[in-house]
Amino acid sequence: MPEISVVIPCLNEEEAVGAVVDQAWEGIERSGRSGEVIVVDNASTDRSADVAADHGAIVIREERPGYGSAYLAGLAHARGDYIVMGDADETYPIRDLGPFVDRLAGGDDLVMGSRFDGKIHGEAMPWLNRHVGNPILTGLLNVLFGVKISDAHCGMRAVRKDALETLDLHSTGMEFASEMVFKAFRRKLQISEIPIDYYPRVGESKLNRFGDAWRHVKFMLLYSPSWLFFVPGLVLLALGAIGAIALATGPVTVLGRTWQIHTLFACIAAILLGTQITQLGIFARAFAASHLGERDRLIERARGRFSVEHGLVFGLILLLGGLAVVVVIFGAWAFGGFGALAHEYATAIGFTLVAVGTQVILGSFFLGLLTMRTTEPSRVTIFERVPTA
Repeated sequence: MPEISVVIPCLNEEEAVGAVVDQAWEGIERSGRSGEVIVVDNASTDRSADVAADHGAIVIREERPGYGSAYLAGLAHARGDYIVMGDADETYPIRDLGPFVDRLAGGDDLVMGSRFDGKIHGEAMPWLNRHVGNPILTGLLNVLFGVKISDAHCGMRAVRKDALETLDLHSTGMEFASEMVFKAFRRKLQISEIPIDYYPRVGESKLNRFGDAWRHVKFMLLYSPSWLFFVPGLVLLALGAIGAIALATGPVTVLGRTWQIHTLFACIAAILLGTQITQLGIFARAFAASHLGERDRLIERARGRFSVEHGLVFGLILLLGGLAVVVVIFGAWAFGGFGALAHEYATAIGFTLVAVGTQVILGSFFLGLLTMRTTEPSRVTIFERVPTA
């Protein structure tokens, strides 16, 4: 069995893939370990597969398009304990895989190459990618997931095979690179970086600069409900609640300006929108914890302290409080002969409480549905008494 598996995704890289395979074999030999080189042909239309095979690679054909699809197929076929990943365009120094494998053998689970801590040769990375795209995407990943890494999208990396089950990778596109990094940090794997050289590619680039960047951003936001939902939702809810409380009894003057019912309407809109967005964040985190196997300390703590019934009681209090305000004001209006409606500020607050209370009640039921766990059917053993003679 090989100790090292070098996995190389390939899409129409006939000019370079042979040299990359040779470099991979050279790196394996330098490491002093046994190995294999796997090239995943992602439905190439040129002779990439034949060239890779001629240079001694195991070639796997993956018809599903996408960078992640190619890697998922390659990782599934890798037999080595240490898996080294790199592109087929001669941009990465695959022959220098030895230090990556040594780190894995020393206990690391994921070892990332860092082009920014190493050397970027010539025009290997366009100015926009080097100074705008990659720094922003790496910084966003660091902020959203608490990651501490200098080059989150470096294509040369190495991972222990026994860590793949923990990572549970699924992405089929370029966002595969981000998924591997943030899941490794989130699941407390041991991660390190090694500075590497980065060279100009051979052949035509397959990257879609803006499309791939958007896929990374979208994927990170979808996996970060706190920043996508909680932060904007709670900010809107807090600002709206502060304004509504201040305007509950009528106009107020702040900073030399009088704020009236139009401002109250804006605050109410912020409350309603903030409540909805915050609930979506709760639903997303609860679903991920209950059905996707994600560890979430907030949900775990809340599960033991709060129940659907707590949410129903809180929502009912808001609903009944709002109804009481509305009934009192409209009752006085009716007894007064249906003239001009007084207390319009309090009326708006009352209807807001009714709306928010209803949302909380229905959201509590939905949260209970999301957190329901399916259980295996009970296994009953029937003991039959055997008649004795």
